[in-house]
Amino acid sequence: TLERYTGIPVDTVDTSDREVYGLFTSCKPLGLKPEDIMGCELGTWGIPEFGTPFAQGMLKEAKPQNFSDLLQISGLSHGTDVWTGNAQELIANGTCNISQVIGTRDDIMLALIRYGVEKSHAFKIMEMVRKGKGLTPEFEEEMRAANVPDWYIGSCKKIKYMFPKAHAAAYVMSAIRLGWYKVHMPIAFYCAMFTVAPGGFDAEIVMGGKSNVVAVMRDIQKRGKEASPKEQASIPVLQLINEAMARGIRFLPVDLQKSHSYAFQPENGAIRMPFSALAGVGENAAESIIKARNEEPFFSVEDLQIRAGLNKSVIE
Repeated sequence: TLERYTGIPVDTVDTSDREVYGLFTSCKPLGLKPEDIMGCELGTWGIPEFGTPFAQGMLKEAKPQNFSDLLQISGLSHGTDVWTGNAQELIANGTCNISQVIGTRDDIMLALIRYGVEKSHAFKIMEMVRKGKGLTPEFEEEMRAANVPDWYIGSCKKIKYMFPKAHAAAYVMSAIRLGWYKVHMPIAFYCAMFTVAPGGFDAEIVMGGKSNVVAVMRDIQKRGKEASPKEQASIPVLQLINEAMARGIRFLPVDLQKSHSYAFQPENGAIRMPFSALAGVGENAAESIIKARNEEPFFSVEDLQIRAGLNKSVIE
């Protein structure tokens, strides 16, 4: 989708761009301050794997500086009992930093080999730990004999599941590439994200302006579990809308002649909302409007309703 909007293939963007890496520690690469986006200190809304409150919390605590650190965070966020109550505490109390904790299953084998543990044993230990089986007394004794730190041994005992490094690397590469568009081609980025993952995008809320978007989010957050599942699920897309608006990007209203059925489209430095952005207008209705529009212009509300076969609620 991004390539279609920009003409720039995703696999050709600069994955060493320091501004892009800055998204994971600050919102400055977006030209924003935390107060512009409801106190969020990072620029990762909309970035897969790094755009959730949980992942953002990890980023703020771990303070990643490079690809390797992000790879660690990706592994930690997909493991079980790897971060919470484990690596999180080790980093918080200063025992080690993000690059030293166990982030992926491969790290265990490679670290133990560096300490001097016999290679086949290092592999077996990795397999036991990543499956949540802990350590046998014999393997623990061998690790201590190789001067493996107590904190490392303790960390291995807590782990229930570990992510493979190759998977983590693939996720981070994708995140960095998408981050490049977010920094350098924001309109294309937001158009693509809202098109492929609209997540409850509501044009009526958006047309109320940034203050209305913020008010809706605060209301949902205030009501907590009393808010409907649909309302709670809309928070990520509302955060992304608010961020786009804070960057000065305008959303143009749904237009009978210009809107696409479902795709958000760049238009004169702004984003034109599609028919599907209207609550209650489903895919079939949107496609019917497009089909009828292509035949000839609409000359009245009744003409639209009849030729597109729309019901009263869609017309309203």
